Amino acid sequence: MEHSVLIMGGSGQAGAGTAALLRRWYPELPLTIAGRDLGRARRVADELGGATAVTIDLRRGDLGLQRTDGYSAVVAMVRDSHLNGLRYAQDRGLPYVSISSGLVDIGPEVVAAGLRAGAAPVLLASHWYAGLVVLAVLGLAREFDRLDTIEVSGVLDEQDSGGPAATVDMARLLAATSAGHVRRDGVFDWVSGPDAQVEVISVDGAVLPGQIVPILDVPSLAVATGAPNVRFAFAIGESAGRRRGGPASTEVRIDLEGVDRAGAPLRTSRYLLHPEGQRPLTALGVALGVERLLGLRGDPVLPGLHTPEALIDPGYAAERMAEIGATFTDSADRESRAVHP
Repeated sequence: MEHSVLIMGGSGQAGAGTAALLRRWYPELPLTIAGRDLGRARRVADELGGATAVTIDLRRGDLGLQRTDGYSAVVAMVRDSHLNGLRYAQDRGLPYVSISSGLVDIGPEVVAAGLRAGAAPVLLASHWYAGLVVLAVLGLAREFDRLDTIEVSGVLDEQDSGGPAATVDMARLLAATSAGHVRRDGVFDWVSGPDAQVEVISVDGAVLPGQIVPILDVPSLAVATGAPNVRFAFAIGESAGRRRGGPASTEVRIDLEGVDRAGAPLRTSRYLLHPEGQRPLTALGVALGVERLLGLRGDPVLPGLHTPEALIDPGYAAERMAEIGATFTDSADRESRAVHP
């Protein structure tokens, strides 16, 4: 590919991880690491090889960039607070990826993408792990003929909040509302107070206080599967990895209930785990999106607004997750079985 992928925030943890994956998959793909600290961006670019480093100013329409030979895509690993990154991509017809706008503040981004729907493909991936959880659920859902309930519960280790930008994003989203967003009996609704409080069971059996949250995974999963009951909760606390004396790990419990192909009731409960925390999974989610938008895998992506499940095959995503050390395991309470009358 002639032009470089511009990764805004590419010197951060997830951004550098995304760049490393793209370099591993496509050694000749040009990459540009963009950040506020040029020295830090250069260190990441030098480690990658075949990459350049630039500084950006998200307050400027031209992002403060001087080069004129163009880019192949724009990836916003930091919040595009002025939407100048999106506008920059649309003006040039470049694919754009965003991961920092939560369900409660995606309005401006959706409107901006919708008003110029023909300008460029826009991937809205502000999901948990940039859409990997949705893809994991859809992969597991293939066991079912009909899904009635999807409950997802994540554990975020307090020592694994990501870099400064991720911390700011989390604080902003939590400050916007304390209510959670769910689908209940087919109706999208908000829950708050005691109704939003749940227990999150860790893979080692520890029980953590959790909260149902407003996150794009809920509408994505509800629309993709037709399940009338969908919720997403997470707990912040010590992860199973640290309780074992190791580094902070990350985990997501996925509980599904419905009927199998024979019409019999079916329940499954599995964990998606990674021993190195959330960074590798978030980086993979973004890298899969970039790969798809660039046409390096699959059919060309048309201009318009897209979500990860609309573009990425769950089976392929599972293969890539295994490559980076993610695992699936049944829950300890043996719920992963068919339930017959």
